[in-house]
Amino acid sequence: MTEYTEAATVGIGIFGSGRIGQVHAANVALNPGSTLLWVCDPRLDAATELAQKYGARATDNPNDVLSDPAVQAVLVGSSTPTHMDLTVQSVRAGKRVLCEKPLDLELDVIDAARADAGPDIEHVMVGFNRRFDPNVAEVHRRVEAGEIGQLEQLTIISRDPTPPPGEYLAVSGGMFRDMTIHDFDMARFFLGEITSVYATGSALFSDDARAVGDVDSASLILTNAAGVQCQIINSRHCGYGYDQRLEAFGSLGSLRVGNQRDTTVVFDGASATDVKNPIQNFFLERYAAAYQIELQHFLTSIASGVAPSPSFEDGREAVVCALAAQRSLSEGRVVALSEFGL
Repeated sequence: MTEYTEAATVGIGIFGSGRIGQVHAANVALNPGSTLLWVCDPRLDAATELAQKYGARATDNPNDVLSDPAVQAVLVGSSTPTHMDLTVQSVRAGKRVLCEKPLDLELDVIDAARADAGPDIEHVMVGFNRRFDPNVAEVHRRVEAGEIGQLEQLTIISRDPTPPPGEYLAVSGGMFRDMTIHDFDMARFFLGEITSVYATGSALFSDDARAVGDVDSASLILTNAAGVQCQIINSRHCGYGYDQRLEAFGSLGSLRVGNQRDTTVVFDGASATDVKNPIQNFFLERYAAAYQIELQHFLTSIASGVAPSPSFEDGREAVVCALAAQRSLSEGRVVALSEFGL
């Protein structure tokens, strides 16, 4: 792979001009260490609209991006079925890669891509941005420092404000590979390697989820080799906003991350007390800082030559957790990750 110096401005190409592509494009434009050069999307009009906003070029042909020597790195934010093909093409072209989650819906596709990319797969970063949320990162640092003693339990609550549309659910790969995938990575971030998964779930309110055989509400227990458990609670809807909470409980105490609000103003009066603003309503607001810090980590890894984190293997093992959860839900049993060759 090409080496880059700390002072260099990294030329970036983005695959995908949808919602996540727009987030990445804005952050690339804001970061003084990066320059947006290309936006690539099969919908050339959409690529053009986003590219023009930031003074980049637009194309519907990935080769235009990958053949440009000024492009040193790419952000893969296209549809999930294209992730692995674009990642492998990019690695072969000598580009560093930040690929959005999930790597793919199927493990054999991920493993084939890993084999095709060879040793340079270690320079592929996976977009589990929640590791970079300042609140989560602080809790992780303090857990690692032993502030709460031995970590004994981890609880993750993750509820979306509203379900996605039916046409999205039909191709999403199901709740576990689409939504819970972030929580699987959070569990691994704190607990290390997961050895088993037990999942329960129901379609309580979403006819669209029910129609495609998916669930809209789920509870899961993940266990590591030491017997430490993580409970994950998911819902596809939440009447009060984007519910994102985490608690690490240990032998000496606990550390918690609560929901975020636009301000910390609290009202007390005759009609009510302790009245706060609503929690933030979507991931774009809640994790805005995390996406910016994630990009900076990616750029720093390029400058230093150090492999980024989360790694391709982290992305793969989160998918294994998702597949284990799906098997557990279908078969009503605890599923060992060793059943998937881990």
